[in-house]
Amino acid sequence: MCGIIAAASNRNVGKLLVKGLHRMEYRGYDSAGIALHQDDQIAHLRTLGKVKLLEDKMIEEKPKSKLGIAHTRWATHGEPSEENAHPHKSNERIYIVHNGIIENYLNLKEFLKKEGYAFSSQTDSELIAHMLEFFLNQGNSILDAMYLTKEKLDGAYAIAAIDKEDDKNIIIARSKSPLLIGIGTDELLAASDPLAISGLTNEFIFLEDGDVAQISADDFKIYDDSKKQVEREITHIDISHEASSKGDYRHFMEKEIYEQPAAILNTIDGRVGGDDVLDNIFGLGSSEMFSKVKRIQIVACGTSLHAGRVAANWFSAISELPTQVDYASEYRYKNPHVDQDSLLVTISQSGETADTLAALRYAQEKDYLSSLTVCNVPTSSLARESEYSIFTNAGPEIGVASTKAFTTQLAGLMLLALSLAKSRDVNPKLRTRVITAMRSLADTVEETLKLKDEILEIAPEIASKDNALFLGRGIFYPIAKEGALKLKEISYIHAEAYPAGELKHGPLALIDEDMPVIALAPESEIAEKLVSNLEEVKARGGTIYVFSDPSISMELKSGRIIKMPKCDFLLTPIIYTIPLQILSYEVALLRGTDIDQPRNLAKSVTVE
Repeated sequence: MCGIIAAASNRNVGKLLVKGLHRMEYRGYDSAGIALHQDDQIAHLRTLGKVKLLEDKMIEEKPKSKLGIAHTRWATHGEPSEENAHPHKSNERIYIVHNGIIENYLNLKEFLKKEGYAFSSQTDSELIAHMLEFFLNQGNSILDAMYLTKEKLDGAYAIAAIDKEDDKNIIIARSKSPLLIGIGTDELLAASDPLAISGLTNEFIFLEDGDVAQISADDFKIYDDSKKQVEREITHIDISHEASSKGDYRHFMEKEIYEQPAAILNTIDGRVGGDDVLDNIFGLGSSEMFSKVKRIQIVACGTSLHAGRVAANWFSAISELPTQVDYASEYRYKNPHVDQDSLLVTISQSGETADTLAALRYAQEKDYLSSLTVCNVPTSSLARESEYSIFTNAGPEIGVASTKAFTTQLAGLMLLALSLAKSRDVNPKLRTRVITAMRSLADTVEETLKLKDEILEIAPEIASKDNALFLGRGIFYPIAKEGALKLKEISYIHAEAYPAGELKHGPLALIDEDMPVIALAPESEIAEKLVSNLEEVKARGGTIYVFSDPSISMELKSGRIIKMPKCDFLLTPIIYTIPLQILSYEVALLRGTDIDQPRNLAKSVTVE
């Protein structure tokens, strides 16, 4: 989603701001812009397209400034264009950047038009600049103007603003959209993502909803929703250059696929001991709370939802708990019934997914026993607002299409299933079996990555098609869905997933020589039925690609069988995810798409 960076410094900040925009390119965007304070005027540069175009414009015009704001935009209101790019301005005085959505923008826009303000964009963000200037013209300070503006806004926002008549200060505000302050050396920074200012500081202050702050090169002040000055905790985060660099890999996605053995080790490390999971790894008192749980409710979006659907199988098999899984975007609209002693589990890579956050906040008004989140960012809103949490420790994931975040979510959710089972005193032998398998999981993933050469042989056959069908049964149906999602996200091939048993109930009509079928056939009681389903595909001339346990034998007229490493059945969803990621990546590479920043998509979806 959109990215904000701002800086007040004792040095020129132009290059610093553009570099920060480059670091946020992974979030997804369609335009970029910058506003730099220059004595009695503001240098205002915007471009449609990549940050590199803005950088070229900066090199050409060479603006110098010690105070500025910059932004990458992902279109919500108004098509991608230079006019709709941020920063937006009001009467050459106020310049703002904004993440989020203003839900009542039409009413506010009509009010401002009546006050004589003209709009040059189609966005909801421009009205924030006009509203600030409107209140400044009434004699208010910039701080008071922000509070008065904030009172008028409904929706989600992170805002950074500068005033042509003040060359020292930046004013920022947050509600339901992440925003932080970075404490540098002889400079203060603000950003929507700590990665944007990594290398400049390791000290961050995360604003809370309702906060407004004023920052200069030498000082900052934070005020809460009631305009009372407050102290917020300083958080130390070390973000290495290596984590935000592709290194020798062609794309971040490729790098992150091959980081999975280490990432999974990081998730498990320090959380298992002997032949069982350790107590209270989800927070102090979590084990005692788990002993009271009678039902699980999972809410998540996209890839995280697929992780939740896999986990629902684990909660049933290992923890002996019934589980409901819902799209976070739909959860609030179904008038959900909450059974007694239900645990709400949210899953999100960023911890800032707007629909998932909204579902959590909605659920906090319901009679849940507790709330727990599985995410990758300890400083995120979900982490702060949930009672319990586990962090996957996967490191920054830059590629928009999630890879290591997904497999580490699965590892974290398996730890949750084991913890619930332990607290409920069920299935001790099964827990020991799974823990033993988890200790060698990273090695099994490493072995699975060696299948790349076989996958390279089938990638051209799929890259030449416009559609693909993924099949899986039971716990592998959500993995098939995740495989289809990866392929459509980065290669733009239309791909769908079905439970294999549903093939004859409609999808079979699509099968011909132009419809590749990718099937997951692990060793289990369902493998024989899956083989039967694949015979139906063969009989209709379909090309089949099967990722299979070595013990399963079948013959194909066309296609390929790729034998997977041996793995405990309960952990095979993690292993079978890996070749589907590699396949999607190699197909997208052949089709020449923008793999790390696929069209129309954003890494962190912070609007509903």
